Amino acid sequence: MSTDVVVLGSGYAGAGAVKSLQSSLADDAQLTWVSDTDYHLVLHEVHRVVRDPAVQTDVTVPIGSIANDRTTFVHDRVVDIDTDERLIELDDGEDISYDYVLVALGSKTAFYGIPGLDEHSLTLKGLDDALSIHEAISDAGERATRSEPAQVVVGGAGLSGIQTAGEIAEFRDEHRVPLDIHLVEAMEEIFPGNDPEIQKALRERLEDVNVTIHTDDPITEANADDIHFDEGDPLAHDVLIWTGGITGQDALDGTSLDNQHNRIEAESTFQTSDERVFAIGDSAIIDQEGERPAPPTAQAAWQAAEVVGTNIVRAIEGNPLETWTYENKGTVVSVGDRAVAHDVRPAFGIGLPVTTFGGIPAKNLKKMIAARWIADLTGWNDARKRWSSL
Repeated sequence: MSTDVVVLGSGYAGAGAVKSLQSSLADDAQLTWVSDTDYHLVLHEVHRVVRDPAVQTDVTVPIGSIANDRTTFVHDRVVDIDTDERLIELDDGEDISYDYVLVALGSKTAFYGIPGLDEHSLTLKGLDDALSIHEAISDAGERATRSEPAQVVVGGAGLSGIQTAGEIAEFRDEHRVPLDIHLVEAMEEIFPGNDPEIQKALRERLEDVNVTIHTDDPITEANADDIHFDEGDPLAHDVLIWTGGITGQDALDGTSLDNQHNRIEAESTFQTSDERVFAIGDSAIIDQEGERPAPPTAQAAWQAAEVVGTNIVRAIEGNPLETWTYENKGTVVSVGDRAVAHDVRPAFGIGLPVTTFGGIPAKNLKKMIAARWIADLTGWNDARKRWSSL
């Protein structure tokens, strides 16, 4: 009797797991891949589309380039997971039964109950979002003048917010569009929770491209024309973009699995409170040694994808599961055409004399990381073709 394995989601976690499972599942196992997009998005490069929509072809990988003949792809949206009946409920198609399922549905933007923020802001969680931001800043720029530039506000100065602000600055400068760009962060410094050295370097890069930084004052309300702060004066906006925080997808609302804010709790083996359900990526809160779970980053999902494939096969065969430990291999952040790299000394087995650096080495390292991921999915020839856009 064959075993039905279902993978939900086509992000880093889902796409990586499918690649792993295609090479490791027994021949009689059935592999089904479900996603509401028929492509994999290289999400940590989607900010490039904000500046230039033509880049979208280089940061999306068609499902057909990843899935082989043994994988059945279903283009649909997951609306529920019935763990009692072992069924995946879809928005349009028929329910899909499973013996084992991997939940890799990613996340959506968290608004933290801030009044008006959801209604009045754009987000950046997918390709359509990036295209919407491009259209919004283009339209705002056309209506603006040099004496009255359009006000673009990016809320949240984590990785996504910083990279988005950098791309908007490049768009402004390339097209000579009258835009004022503001980056707003509730914490004391941008890129909160990271080393002060990279925080300082990123601040300098952003200020070099004339991004105004506002920190240490949380947003308390958003309106159609401005945002309000806990202490400071309101800040007007023509375009408001919100990149702060994540929460789980609606499909996981009400699940019987142990979860926090629709993110499923998983052991370091990726197994959940149901032994036939595994979870990975932003959909999961993956246990690690110490107090903190694995971070919800592309790097973590990439590392975990191969191990989860192995563990699903081990579960099918009744063998002990491997534990996974996240390894932080450093951080590389784009600010337009520039980049800052931090703590990547173990990269390629070569020790570097500094922990934080920019310039061409950081820029090329950022491109190499994206190219390496694409090469893992589709091969180096494909990655080389996309190099100039990364």
